[in-house]
Amino acid sequence: MSDQAQRLKVLFAGIFSQILCIGIARFSYTPLLPVMQDQTWIGDAEGGWLAAINYGGYMCGALLAASLSDLQFKDRLYRIGLVMAVVTTAGMAMTENMLLWSLLRFLSGLSSAGSMLIASGLILNWLIRHHHRGELGIHFAGVGLGIIFAAIVVEVMLRLSLSWADQWLWFGVLGVLLAIPAWRWLPPPETTTVTHGGQAMIDQPPGARFLWLMMAAYFCAGYGYVISATFIVAIVEREPALAGMGQLVFLVVGLAAAPAVMVWDLIARRMGYLGALLLAYLVQVIGIVMPTFSDSLAAVLLSAVLYGGTFIGCVSLVLTMAGRLYPTKPAKLMGKMTLSYGVAQIVAPALTGMLAEQSGNYNLGLWLAGGFVLLGAGLIMILKVTDMTAAELDQSNRLVTGKP
Repeated sequence: MSDQAQRLKVLFAGIFSQILCIGIARFSYTPLLPVMQDQTWIGDAEGGWLAAINYGGYMCGALLAASLSDLQFKDRLYRIGLVMAVVTTAGMAMTENMLLWSLLRFLSGLSSAGSMLIASGLILNWLIRHHHRGELGIHFAGVGLGIIFAAIVVEVMLRLSLSWADQWLWFGVLGVLLAIPAWRWLPPPETTTVTHGGQAMIDQPPGARFLWLMMAAYFCAGYGYVISATFIVAIVEREPALAGMGQLVFLVVGLAAAPAVMVWDLIARRMGYLGALLLAYLVQVIGIVMPTFSDSLAAVLLSAVLYGGTFIGCVSLVLTMAGRLYPTKPAKLMGKMTLSYGVAQIVAPALTGMLAEQSGNYNLGLWLAGGFVLLGAGLIMILKVTDMTAAELDQSNRLVTGKP
């Protein structure tokens, strides 16, 4: 098999893992939440808490990824995560108990970290080791494809009048099919510290100031991301003029996200990583708050495009940047960055769900999310102007062994 063919198989393993562990294990909850609210006892507050618990599991997975350096052990965890994503998804159909639902959503979040962080690190390590460009845009396209997949599947199942429980079960069945290539096409990692061309892979740890400011900025991105990711379908379905449009809007988010990650790779080559991140943050603010100004379908769809086109771009840019700083163990810094992202994802859904239950709408939650992302943009601007590590990342590719 040629090196380019192997590269495609590795990237597609990542894409299939993203569709399973993010699209199904995480994002299927978003379009299914209104269905569960209609057919079970669950309310806004409980819906927010289940989302928060899911992100709690994701954060624990990030902590695990940040604490481990053994690539072979991470490979085993990645494969365990694939199995866990299938089991916890199907398990949601077996109960209406809040405690059991919480446990399943927690374990589902844990599996999501396997695809988002551990697989990302393994794939980036493989790309650098084989002298391919050290970018993760194609891999993270799987997140947008996962959203598209979840939205289409739920829409089809709703037209078939399947119950909420049957829908969770079918997602479990589809997850099995996705797990097969995700498992088979990602090769076991190599542990040498040189590339196939014999060049040394050297880590370049950033300074404490860069790390703390970047983590704070990423916290803000996490807060902004999670509100729309969790509640966008519910927000749309609450508007009488938009009833029945929730799945369409969620589909548009995925359609915008899938190609956008590769576009952000190209923008980063032109503007540098922090320049691209700053632009993505500013565009995302507009996308988040737009539904508070207008409840027209055009405004909501534009909001979905702006949000979908930026949120995964932020994740891809930050995690690629982290992996470039640590080519021998890329998931280590990825995990640390994601801890701050994950904290926001625990706090934000629970708070927003309670605010929505008290006020009857999600406007205040959206404005808080937009404000946090704007604050994050300010932190990135400070980093871009003042930090030497940021300047090195933006001005050269010397941290990557491989193609410029």
